[in-house]
Amino acid sequence: MVSLPPLLCLVVLWVQGSSGQIVLTQTPESLAVSPGDRVTIKCKASSSLTYSVFGSSYELLAWYQQKPGQAPKLLIYLGSTRQSGVPARFSGSGSGTDFTLTISSVEAEDAGDYYCQQDKSSPHTVIQTHTKTCPAAQPSTTAAS
Repeated sequence: MVSLPPLLCLVVLWVQGSSGQIVLTQTPESLAVSPGDRVTIKCKASSSLTYSVFGSSYELLAWYQQKPGQAPKLLIYLGSTRQSGVPARFSGSGSGTDFTLTISSVEAEDAGDYYCQQDKSSPHTVIQTHTKTCPAAQPSTTAAS
């Protein structure tokens, strides 16, 4: 009997709710990955999240992780700044309307819900939660000849 490597279920909350006039769309909706995989989650805004003041520009987008029964945890703010205490395998990138959260080598503890939030216009993004489950991995069997 050959067993498959354990799968993690990362549920990406598909957020397409209006926030003022800004709509955020996240892809993919869900992912089943194995430990060590590289994970990429995209967030697209309907208008630019760049805020410019006194010659400096800021990307007003944050990424959160939420596990069942727990409050959301801030991972990334200003598009690419990692919150203190967040492992280096988490990184954020992007500008304007297109942003990415990357987990360079996913670990079992990373299983959970992930979502982006814009901070440019008020009211801020409404999180529309729903539950998705990933199918359990089935072991494969081979007959000896």
